[in-house]
Amino acid sequence: MAVQTRTIDYTDGGTGLEGYFAWDDAVSGARPGVLVVHAWAGRSPFEEEVARKLAALGYAALAMDVYGKGVLGGGPEENTKLMTPFLEDRPMLQNRLKTGLQVLRDQAETDAGKVAATGYCFGGLCVLDLARTGEDFQGAASFHGLFNKPGNTDGTAIKAKVLALHGWDDPMVPPADVVALAEELTAAGADWQIHGYGNTLHAFTNPEANAPDMGAMYKADADRRSWQAMENFLAEVLDYRRFGATRPGNWIRLARQTGLN
Repeated sequence: MAVQTRTIDYTDGGTGLEGYFAWDDAVSGARPGVLVVHAWAGRSPFEEEVARKLAALGYAALAMDVYGKGVLGGGPEENTKLMTPFLEDRPMLQNRLKTGLQVLRDQAETDAGKVAATGYCFGGLCVLDLARTGEDFQGAASFHGLFNKPGNTDGTAIKAKVLALHGWDDPMVPPADVVALAEELTAAGADWQIHGYGNTLHAFTNPEANAPDMGAMYKADADRRSWQAMENFLAEVLDYRRFGATRPGNWIRLARQTGLN
């Protein structure tokens, strides 16, 4: 028994989409789900690997599709053309994200009452937008996401807990934008965290990022620390850890019971 995968065809607004679903068949029954939203290029092997890693932790994970089945940008110019219509029409983007979240909930392996979302770059903006709509889900974790407000969610209470994992030197998200996000989340009544990683640029989780002149560069320490922060966040908001303990206090009790302390 091991991590299994399948593709899922679905539609939104007449657009055909394809998700990549991963789960571990060693885990019995329904388990919490995590939506993975892709960066500006489209759903790629990077997001599929994230889904498999989450499945290995015991979650049901769906790497969703925003652009359309088989649509994948080949470089900055193509990526920008794919992303821009959604940045210019945030309600359209938000509806597509809600569709992806519902597809995750609809899978037999998913506990529909315990779902979270995570995303990278453009996907980081996406999961923040999903939370901004007031959608009822447990948590949103944004990796080096963009923070600009959508303009259609002011006054909406945020129900999901929020974790933003941010490279402090990311030129796409200057410190003023970080403060603005904190103020926005506070005004919306959110339970939020922002983790800043010093001397760290955009795309710090992507081993292929190597463009410091454009403000994007992989950084192993920030990658490792941010993934661990997300693991802890998911365990808290979804009240789940694969090997039995859920909340930190339960880890202490488990250690005492097994003689590990």
